[in-house]
Amino acid sequence: QVQLVESGGGLVQPGGSLRLSCTASGSIFSINAMGWYRQAPGKQRELVAAIIGDGRTNYADSVKGRFTISRDYAKNTVRLQMNSLKPEDTAVYYCNADLYSTPGVRNRDVWGQGTQVTVSS
Repeated sequence: QVQLVESGGGLVQPGGSLRLSCTASGSIFSINAMGWYRQAPGKQRELVAAIIGDGRTNYADSVKGRFTISRDYAKNTVRLQMNSLKPEDTAVYYCNADLYSTPGVRNRDVWGQGTQVTVSS
């Protein structure tokens, strides 16, 4: 019904930058929020950043001041600009959407397949 396609992962050195993008397609009436989660080996998946319909954003404390989330409402795309990357940012990053496919039909758990981000010298 709805698909999230992610891109932008890769290998970068500490202090470098990377930009992730995620585009939602399929049956979409409206999007309430989109966000990024990450999961490192041996750890639980955690929220990195989210943006809701009125433009408000939330960030994990560990990425505040370094990461910026934004949305292109016309293209159903969310982006995550990642600056000053640290080795501890290494993880698989997953895009998430909370949306209505049709009026009254809400899906809070639409996920992308994930993209690997590795920060290493």
